[in-house]
Amino acid sequence: MKVTLGLLQHACAASPAENLKKTLALAEQAAKKGAKIICTQELFRSQYFCQSEDYRSFALAETIPGPTTRTFQAFAKRHRVVIIASLFEKRASGLYHNTAAIIDADGSLLGIYRKMHIPDDPLYYEKFYFTPGDTGFKAWQTKYGKIGVLICWDQWYPEGARLTALQGAEILFYPTAIGWHPAEKKEYGANQYGAWETIQRSHAVANGCYVAAINRIGVERPVGGDGLEFWGQSFVAGTSGQILAQASVNKEEVLLVPIELGKVDVTRTHWPFLRDRRIDAYGDLSKRFID
Repeated sequence: MKVTLGLLQHACAASPAENLKKTLALAEQAAKKGAKIICTQELFRSQYFCQSEDYRSFALAETIPGPTTRTFQAFAKRHRVVIIASLFEKRASGLYHNTAAIIDADGSLLGIYRKMHIPDDPLYYEKFYFTPGDTGFKAWQTKYGKIGVLICWDQWYPEGARLTALQGAEILFYPTAIGWHPAEKKEYGANQYGAWETIQRSHAVANGCYVAAINRIGVERPVGGDGLEFWGQSFVAGTSGQILAQASVNKEEVLLVPIELGKVDVTRTHWPFLRDRRIDAYGDLSKRFID
């Protein structure tokens, strides 16, 4: 089965309404050009507010189901496409998640994935906002293939990719918001980006599946200072980890990538990593550290 993926890479404005309007316009471009599974970047409805700890930012959150999911459900049904929408979820008063909504091509809300790994680093103060996910790692059978969805910091953990692939996921999607600290870019920038790309390509290799990473662009300074320079370069890796297509560093793009799902079976048959796993010997993976 051949399926075209649509990755929506763009800058974000201060206005959530403006960001939603732009994302819908880009999604429509993707659908009209043949995309069947369309994925937004992480927290696309706002600038990356986690650069500071500010209680006012909780006003950006919304319920799921809610206004944005209903908008995308109507869009998915109208265009017969699958949508992955990354949202700031208000689950209850004082309980918030970084969540992806998975919507099938008939407009049905298949479910949600709540980000499991929550970072806390300079300008990435996510632990202030997001409760760690409790959905576990999941895969969904959509009209156009079985997909798994993880979010940004999850992309550094092979355990998450593996557990999602073990449920039959043929494509792993990673909505992302990651960039450089401008003052550090000269010294560390190339290595930071290289590590980000390499670890995700390795998930494709280890699991014999496709990996799609969707990042934003632009410099955002919601609290002043140098802010963050998002590095774009959204990409899709093939089942052997090869880069099939990659967006630019600083341009708004709809990255359209045709893939062939049959290659998942071929790759997993010829490189049978799943067959040769020593599941009897991995019990210590559940420990924090082996002292």
